[in-house]
Amino acid sequence: MQLVVARIGRAHGIKGDVTVEVRTDEPELRLAPGAVLATDPASAGPLTIEAGRVHSGRLLLRFEGVGDRNAAEALRNTLLIADIDPEELPEGEDEYYDHQLIDLDVVTEDGTEVGRITEISHLPSQDLFIVERADGTEVLIPFVEEIVTEIDLEEQRAVIAPPPGLIDDRAEIASSREPADSEEES
Repeated sequence: MQLVVARIGRAHGIKGDVTVEVRTDEPELRLAPGAVLATDPASAGPLTIEAGRVHSGRLLLRFEGVGDRNAAEALRNTLLIADIDPEELPEGEDEYYDHQLIDLDVVTEDGTEVGRITEISHLPSQDLFIVERADGTEVLIPFVEEIVTEIDLEEQRAVIAPPPGLIDDRAEIASSREPADSEEES
């Protein structure tokens, strides 16, 4: 199985280094020197990582055969793809690869069916499950411990405890203001 682990950014310096936007929780494993990565577009690779370092909070990589700024700049926006064993699990106990979560059935704690996960959206603040309902509509479920209470890969389901209004229209609205009178006094 292939997973996108990074996207190449701009060239850095004159010796062929590039910045990368990391898209894996395990960069020390996936983006280590010696790693051979497929690319998208395929014509840019495969690329073998020669060296890596962190500079000003950004990961910089150098690839074998990419020795100058022009060659590095030609790789800009190329996706780096690692071959992953489909049975491999992330190191953390409550961590999952996207491919493990796609197609899981989503149910509430009382067993009510919500839908099926069709996509994972990785946002800066949190990840979201994009869940397709039986009627074809979509609902976004924040992948946070308070809402997603259980992931059961054996049963192929994700159990959620949604707050009011997340998956239905019955939101509880609380206000400290007094209701406004419809008649105004003159």
